[in-house]
Amino acid sequence: MSHFSIQLTPQLHQYLQSVSVRDQEVLNALQEETAQEEFARMQISPEQGQLMALLIKILGAERTIEIGVFTGYSALCVALALPDHGQIIACDIDERWTNIARRYWKQAGVAHKISLHLAPALQTLDQLLIEGQQDRFDFAFIDADKENYQNYYERCLTLIRPGGLIAADNVLWGGSVVDSTKQDADTRAIRSFNQQLRDDERVDLSMIPIGDGLTLARKR
Repeated sequence: MSHFSIQLTPQLHQYLQSVSVRDQEVLNALQEETAQEEFARMQISPEQGQLMALLIKILGAERTIEIGVFTGYSALCVALALPDHGQIIACDIDERWTNIARRYWKQAGVAHKISLHLAPALQTLDQLLIEGQQDRFDFAFIDADKENYQNYYERCLTLIRPGGLIAADNVLWGGSVVDSTKQDADTRAIRSFNQQLRDDERVDLSMIPIGDGLTLARKR
């Protein structure tokens, strides 16, 4: 028994993946292709993707939001876990990366579940609110520009139903959140976001040391 989360050495991390992550050919192929890209670090880990898929099934989710698509790995994990009539509103602004995503979504047979919006995410979220879609979503995943995390969170909190879940990635920001010498805009934004969520009585909260840190906020 320990008061601290275990530190994952490379060997222990490899063991965790070997006995936990259930390989799917299309997910592996996407991960391998993304690993060749310059910004490959932006992709979530397989164990995080599998956790998100499990959360989708636990929630019985049917409608979800994703903010920050990159090459589509997280959206693919969620889409594979959704029922056939499920829907993801996927927000991104980069056509190059999302073209890779579209190819794998089609290959996996889940493209019909994913509505990709190539526009600033706040614009897409605000349009959903204008359309009266408050309390209509089950799950939201935030993994985009850090300075807008609080803005994304507030809109998602309105859009998801009571009992729905918001997952925010990169909340440990490579350890920079505890390094006082790191005062760049992204790090300060993540610190502020974490503090505000801790004090937000509208949600139940847990920060999980998986990947680069994942906060789960359940709307009360």
